[in-house]
Amino acid sequence: MRAGIFIALLAVSLAAAAAVRAADDAAAPPAAKTAPQGSAAKEPAPPPSVTVIGARDAHGILGRDVRSPTDEDMGRIVDVIVDREGTVRAAVIDFGGFLGVGSRKIVVDWNALHFGGVASKSDSVTLELTKEQVTAAPEYKEDAPVIVLGAAGRLQPWDFEH
Repeated sequence: MRAGIFIALLAVSLAAAAAVRAADDAAAPPAAKTAPQGSAAKEPAPPPSVTVIGARDAHGILGRDVRSPTDEDMGRIVDVIVDREGTVRAAVIDFGGFLGVGSRKIVVDWNALHFGGVASKSDSVTLELTKEQVTAAPEYKEDAPVIVLGAAGRLQPWDFEH
């Protein structure tokens, strides 16, 4: 008889423990449910930061027409070049030619570009160089050293050993 009472008490204790564990599992956050036993539950990742830029304050520049200060057509921006830290250093401009025939790509220092009048997609970027300077610039070729045409006193060399 004592064995029967002992077994009944053991069954009631196990059922109570299972009910408590089920209640704990239901109340635990999802990360804690999937964490292996013996390891600490991982904290959820913090939400990403959010920055709101007004529609009039920022615009894309790829494909934008580039004009000289005297309003000469200088081509269009087709790419942006960044250094190893991700800092924008230069822009690739598709210059010359007609309807893509006879054109060539050149690289100009980012500081030689002015974006003051780019409130809409039809507005152009101003390049602080003359058409003669751009015409004399060497052509940009992928996987070759980049020769950057800069405005006077603005260009700084890249540190290749960095």
